[in-house]
Amino acid sequence: MFSSQTLGELVDQDSGRGYVLYNFGIRFYENVGTTLEDACTQLGLKPEPIIEELSSAPSVADDVLKFKTYPVNLIIEYLKHSHSIFIKSKLPYIGNLVKTFRATHADYTSIEKDLKILFPLFAQDFIQHIYHEEDTLFTYIQQLENTTSEMLNYGQLYFQMEKYSLQMFASEHEVHDDEMEGIRKITKNYHLAEHAPLQVKVIYYELMQFEKNLQTHAQIENEILFPKAMQIESQVRRAIREKIRFN
Repeated sequence: MFSSQTLGELVDQDSGRGYVLYNFGIRFYENVGTTLEDACTQLGLKPEPIIEELSSAPSVADDVLKFKTYPVNLIIEYLKHSHSIFIKSKLPYIGNLVKTFRATHADYTSIEKDLKILFPLFAQDFIQHIYHEEDTLFTYIQQLENTTSEMLNYGQLYFQMEKYSLQMFASEHEVHDDEMEGIRKITKNYHLAEHAPLQVKVIYYELMQFEKNLQTHAQIENEILFPKAMQIESQVRRAIREKIRFN
């Protein structure tokens, strides 16, 4: 059934299929009228794995509450894995959708222009934020955790704690909690008219999914990682004060 359908038909039925095709190297937005069978033949791909992926149920959103039972280091590894997916897969895909977007209706001409300016700026700022977070916040928390779990010399962390605090990181984090506000304004909260072109539907779908992922990501950090890490930070501070008192 899927093999004989065009790429445009497949994605029109389910916007999430565009990302599945993209991961197999099939750019639906470049050949909407090509059947899946012909696209596979052109690229030398076997259709069976693609059809299986297209047929599978969409992934269920992460249950944030389960992370409350996870240790800090495991939470950080999960967040880093999410960062990798954002940077290496999701952002390039959405970026390609935006770059190749050609408005076929007057209602979307200005949106096309604005998205092509704003989205690359958003992506660049977002990636810089992620790398900064990993290099500073995550590194600091892991040093705190290692100090308590491996009984390292607390003096190694003293100057880091003079420079940083989790309260400072939490305050900075709040500034980045609504990074997609500008994109929502441009798209009028991802409002789709009945005549919206296929690529607009997919772009809006992916932007909404990305925003949901960011909200889940921020919830894990704000409600679980920060409280756990602050407890560890307080424990280390008490230990340092005790060492100073007895020296």
